[in-house]
Amino acid sequence: MAIKIVFLIIFFFVMIMIGVATRKKANSVEGFVLGGRSAGPWLTAFGYGTSYFSAVVFVGYAGQFGYKYGISATWAGIGNAVIGSLLAWLILGRRTRVMTKHLDSQTMPDFFGKRYDSNVLKIAAALISFVFLIPYTASVYNGLSRLFKMAFDIPYEVCVIVMAALTCIYVILGGYMATVVNDFVQGIVMLFGITAVIVAVIRANGGFMESLTTLSQYPSDLPVSEGMQGAFTSFFGPDPLNLLGVVVLTSLGTWGLPQMVGKFYAIKDERSIKAGTVISTIFAIIVAGGCYFLGGFGRLYSENPAIHTENGSVAYDAIVPTMLSGLPDILIGIVIVLVLSASMSTLSSLVLTSSSSVTLDLVAQARPNMTEKSKVRLMRLLLIFFIVLSVVLALNPPTFIAQLMGYSWGALAGSFLAPLLYGLYWKRTTKAAVWACFISGVTITVTNMIFHYIASPINAGAITMLIGLVIVPVVSLLSPKPDKEKVEKIFSGYKEKVTIEKQYSLEEDERAANG
Repeated sequence: MAIKIVFLIIFFFVMIMIGVATRKKANSVEGFVLGGRSAGPWLTAFGYGTSYFSAVVFVGYAGQFGYKYGISATWAGIGNAVIGSLLAWLILGRRTRVMTKHLDSQTMPDFFGKRYDSNVLKIAAALISFVFLIPYTASVYNGLSRLFKMAFDIPYEVCVIVMAALTCIYVILGGYMATVVNDFVQGIVMLFGITAVIVAVIRANGGFMESLTTLSQYPSDLPVSEGMQGAFTSFFGPDPLNLLGVVVLTSLGTWGLPQMVGKFYAIKDERSIKAGTVISTIFAIIVAGGCYFLGGFGRLYSENPAIHTENGSVAYDAIVPTMLSGLPDILIGIVIVLVLSASMSTLSSLVLTSSSSVTLDLVAQARPNMTEKSKVRLMRLLLIFFIVLSVVLALNPPTFIAQLMGYSWGALAGSFLAPLLYGLYWKRTTKAAVWACFISGVTITVTNMIFHYIASPINAGAITMLIGLVIVPVVSLLSPKPDKEKVEKIFSGYKEKVTIEKQYSLEEDERAANG
């Protein structure tokens, strides 16, 4: 217990000191929200990765999908690395940075408003962000608190409140720069922590080969592959189609999440984008791949009563904490700091995104004469409000972590992914198409929450995103073309004129003189 407490005290001290050290950069709106657009590749890449992977992935997704699909759940981690990190940086990174700087856009709703010339569209995007980011924050608390209960036997409510208070302190002090510097420190902890935990869990089950052999003896209990032998150690697992839904939602979904795309707004320069692409991808391979690979051995604990509810069903969110409960104290201390790191970085990104969006895209619209100081002060107050609101929801979470996050990601990415992607590349994208995508994303998510016509919220989220990618080009082609002059001005940021000196060789000069 002493070791665990020492680890936590050091961790909390470092987090708050970083907030104090970066507070000078948080005095202006751009400094508080984007760190002055000066974050280098390491800070941005680690910030992207740690905002991506939290207790939701480590506890919720790894536990649930590892138990359902076995070792094949690792495909979700591979998808997160290739689609969610590598392709996201290659396709969105540079264009997002250039166009948002050109439009002087500081949030995703602000980008939609300026790109499609509509303040109403900006307000709608801000409201969608506000409503659907809150359930995501609740899922982050839930996963972390289960680990704290296992390690310290501390009540869930205490864990939620302490984590919220500490996150609130360092984000209010230092804004975006406090968040990304903390993300860098937290990312290093995650890289070493996940590696140590995988090795320890496999060793505790007799080594890699013995663990695989034991896992292969569990028959599949899913209707699509019931009785299949070796299902949980096979290449595609017992249910490839539903696994594909997980890969699509958790990988492609990041392309439309405000707190993820916002990292591209703040990156410093072209070289930082190229380096950040490589760093972010390697980080995702180790952390996401490691989490899902670890979860794939969850069936080895199926006889443990700790992972079952009173009615005998599987408590997915308890699987990973149960896997870790038998590890040495020093490793449990590392795990606590690992998941705390991941969760606090995600939470800080979420509440910073929510507060900046409401301040700049809603309140500032109604009060256009607000000063810089007033905006920063309001953002800090809203940070506190959003954290309190997410705590209230987290104290009575409605469902499993994975389902909670599925609804949130489905609505956000289903609404925003297609308008962002097409808006960066295609001049023909229209305002009507963006409205259609917003309506589609929210309507499918909300109606499915009520009527459950798509059984899995994960698959529902993936389908919502794919529908958006079809709706935007179809409606754009059917609706009137946008104003050509305005669109050309928006895209002119990609065509900056550069003056260079032309040099002639001596041979050319001599030929000209003799000519």
